[in-house]
This record gives sequence, C-alpha cells and structure tokens, in this order.
Amino acid sequence: MQQNFDIFSAIVPTPFGAMGIRTAGGLVTQMAYLPPDTLEKAPQDAVAELAAQQVQQYCANADFPFTLPLAAVGSPFQRRVWEAIRSIPRGQVRTYGELAKYLESAPRAIGQACGDNWFPLAVPCHRVTSASGIGGFAHTSETNGYLLNVKRWLLAHEGHMEYQWRQTTLL
Repeated sequence: MQQNFDIFSAIVPTPFGAMGIRTAGGLVTQMAYLPPDTLEKAPQDAVAELAAQQVQQYCANADFPFTLPLAAVGSPFQRRVWEAIRSIPRGQVRTYGELAKYLESAPRAIGQACGDNWFPLAVPCHRVTSASGIGGFAHTSETNGYLLNVKRWLLAHEGHMEYQWRQTTLL
C-alpha cells in the first residue's frame, strides 16, 4: 500500500529504494530513505531539483561529492558528529568507538547522532559501523531489515569489499 509522502519536495528512485527530499527557504531540510515501492515525485522547486540530480549522480558514481545547501539542524554535538562523518573517505568506515574517541564522547552517543542524521548520503552515516560488524542504521538494528540492506548497498557501492556480495541481492 502506497503511503502519503506529500511532505517531500521530491522523491527520487534509487537502486536501494527511494530518497525523499524536503526543502524550504532555498535549503534542503531533510533527506530520508523510503521503501522501494515508493512512487517517484518530480522536484517541486530548484533546490529539490538540485538535490535529486545529486542523489542520481551519487548513485551513478560513488565518488560524486554532494554540494547541497543544507539547513542548520541538530544539536551542536550532532553537528560535530555529522561533520566528522563527512570526513570519512569513500570506501572506508570508522567505528562508533573510533569516532567517540576522536570526538571525546561515547560510542552510544555517536550511534544516536548517526541515527538522527537529517541528510543521509550527503552526510554518509552508512560509513560508521560497530567494531564487530555492520552495526545499526537509522535507529534500526534488525539484521535483515530494509534499512540495513540500504546500508549494505551503499557500502558495496562505495567499494567496501566486506559488503560487496550483498549488492546484487538488492537490485
């Protein structure tokens, strides 16, 4: 059953599902992973068009750098975590513990900030894993749920070899 996604300024189909994009005042205010059966929605404004194009460019080329005008959201701590996440190179991961040590915080706090990320893809929280495996994603920890499959696809797309075998199961 199709849900009502009128809150989004655009919905972009992707190989891992769909990406919802919200805009206001010339800024991207949110990006959200949506289920694969979500219907596409044409961009409603210039910023949504720019974001939709950049999502598609990233899906075609994992090295594509996002240059979107992002709204200033989140607490000062969350913004510090998100900035650290943006510095993780494509094809690499950092653990919650590594980021916690770098930011002088706790792994659980890093995980919460990752889950609260308003701009997935532009702030690549999928590059943060647990010390013992893939970890959670977007506040979910189910082992084979939709969101963890998105994380697996993104890591494989970026060349992280441990998850590459999973990519073909999601197309």
